[in-house]
Amino acid sequence: MAGFVLRLLLLALTGGALSACGSTRGPIAAGYGYEASDGYQSCVPYARARSGIELRGDGWQWWEAAAGRYDRNQRPRPGAVLVLQRTSRLRDGHVAVVARVMGPREIRVDHANWASGGLKGRVARDQLVVDVSAANDWSAVRVWYPPAAVVGNTVFPAYGFVHPTRSWASAQ
Repeated sequence: MAGFVLRLLLLALTGGALSACGSTRGPIAAGYGYEASDGYQSCVPYARARSGIELRGDGWQWWEAAAGRYDRNQRPRPGAVLVLQRTSRLRDGHVAVVARVMGPREIRVDHANWASGGLKGRVARDQLVVDVSAANDWSAVRVWYPPAAVVGNTVFPAYGFVHPTRSWASAQ
């Protein structure tokens, strides 16, 4: 019971501190499923390097930037990039690379700079993302938060998935 209470307290203390994927900081200690690294990682350059999708701008801008250049839809596939919209908690939105599709409403992603505090700027691998949209269309998701060992309570609006394949319109 004490462990559960501690996790809830940790979630309450860190949950409100989640920030955008674009600020800078120095090295951060590894832990909670995050990779050890010598420096800060932002979600956009990490997703670009992992997926091969050559887009620029904040995470939320990837959806429109991909129009006519890359395939976009509501179907997750490994290697695709999940694009979260900009909100008051995610000023710059967020992007995460699909590592595995677990089922019609569950995927695992690799992403950078999802956590706050001492884990800010870290790369996290194989993190659970759950589709909680009413239409089962990945327009609303909840994301795993390793320090609390739970899927977070916050529902984040999502645009969908940008796939590393070039769209037909851009191939002409």
